[in-house]
Amino acid sequence: MNKKIQIFDSTLRDGAQGQGISFSLEDKLKILTCLDGFGVDFVEAGNPGSNPKDLEFFTRASRLYLKSKLVSFGSTKRKEIKPEDDDNLKALLTANTEYIAIFGKSWDMHATEILRVSLAENLDMIERTISYLCSLGKKIIFDAEHFFDGYKNNPDYAIAALKAAEKAGAVTLCLCETNGGCFPHEIAEIVASVKKQVTLPIGIHCHNDSDCAVANTMAAVSAGASHVQGTFIGIGERCGNANLAVLIANLQLKQNYACVPAESLPLLKETAQYIAQTANVALPNSMPYVGGSAFAHKGGMHVDGVAKIPASFEHIEPEKVGNERNFLLSEVSGRAVLYSKMRAIEPTLEKTDSVVQKMTDKVKELEHIGYQFEAANASFELLVLKELRYFTPYFEIIDFKIISSHFANEESNSSFSKASALIKVKVGHEFEITADEGHGPVNAIDKALRKALEKFYPVLSQMRLVDYKVRIVGGNDNTAATTRVLIESTDGKANWTTVGASKDIINASMLALLDSLEYMLQISGAENFN
Repeated sequence: MNKKIQIFDSTLRDGAQGQGISFSLEDKLKILTCLDGFGVDFVEAGNPGSNPKDLEFFTRASRLYLKSKLVSFGSTKRKEIKPEDDDNLKALLTANTEYIAIFGKSWDMHATEILRVSLAENLDMIERTISYLCSLGKKIIFDAEHFFDGYKNNPDYAIAALKAAEKAGAVTLCLCETNGGCFPHEIAEIVASVKKQVTLPIGIHCHNDSDCAVANTMAAVSAGASHVQGTFIGIGERCGNANLAVLIANLQLKQNYACVPAESLPLLKETAQYIAQTANVALPNSMPYVGGSAFAHKGGMHVDGVAKIPASFEHIEPEKVGNERNFLLSEVSGRAVLYSKMRAIEPTLEKTDSVVQKMTDKVKELEHIGYQFEAANASFELLVLKELRYFTPYFEIIDFKIISSHFANEESNSSFSKASALIKVKVGHEFEITADEGHGPVNAIDKALRKALEKFYPVLSQMRLVDYKVRIVGGNDNTAATTRVLIESTDGKANWTTVGASKDIINASMLALLDSLEYMLQISGAENFN
């Protein structure tokens, strides 16, 4: 039987400390349910006493049936106070969780210079806090904060902090690489040394400040750690935390550890996308296993090799983590890529069919005027559907008008843009005229168009824009150059990107937006009431 590695997810606590991350109460409940369904062992969710939102979160979470263990988080008691009188510990107990993560100082400098206590008093704080909570039936995971810096500076004291927690009744000792500055060989050596000096299971918690969080965690597991902490897509304070989406795949697929149920692995990309969308962050294309580029091939030699033997340029089968292979259309990929992408839509297509040459010429023509399909697979698929006569026209834009305004207040040094959009669409034999306002013309067009079409196609209410990118291409005179717009959209399960190009930015945006809506309707098989 494969050795079990406990997966401890801190997206809702450590991840929430990342710049630009702000989870609503509903966001936190959605992510908790998602992580529980995926099968992580622990979900750490903060301190109910830190703010009213977290207090309500623990109240509502307690009503859910969870397989994962919900964990509250707090620090050792304050100096010169009894544990039972400490407000932080009282708040932790209101969460009513079986497991509590308690962090304490293991770096002597932090004890004397940050907490301003003696080394002996810091050890006493660790021991008395954990003893008190254990006496109430709680299971304590001790997070030894700054452990690796502390070990380098004073190894005996860092070990003494662990032994104080062990003596007090903790169930796991988690070594925290809080500053994120260590390298894998250091982690491996220190974890191996710690393993010889304590009896409890060892955990590892790494930050990514030197881009080594995943490698450091892997090194710790190789040295004997059996409890892994991180955030699901690596978000977190400063440069983030160890990325659990990558670690779970590395450990389970490459090293045969048991991290999550086997049936969960094909849901890895979907889970990562859902958490990214809920956190309102873009999932990097370059993220291993789950990113859009993880199994994307562009160079002709690479494409040819993968087409013949996938393992020649892919370290795993993309389906194992719920991803898919993608051959990118570009000037270096050639006709073979275009044909392979067309075959994915029409399997009976032969390379010698005239439609293949027509599509090749069409793509070259469009790229010449500013389009680029490498990152806009949805627009390419629509082109193929139209060329093969499989495309269903769901609506037609009859007319649209944009009114923009910009207000600047010099006294407060503030400004805002506002736009209104009036749109007339035709669906079957019916016409719909709608107007809406937005923050800028693209937002206004999107809202007005969606309002007009949702009457006919309610499925569009599930769709939203994720990203909007503008690039000026071609020409030396910027006023005459072509504007290329890429729009990324989602229905909450899948993401797709569309492209529009024009000398006018509004028109380019409109083209990309229309493709996005058309693609959603094509993949959903929407039917209007006509």
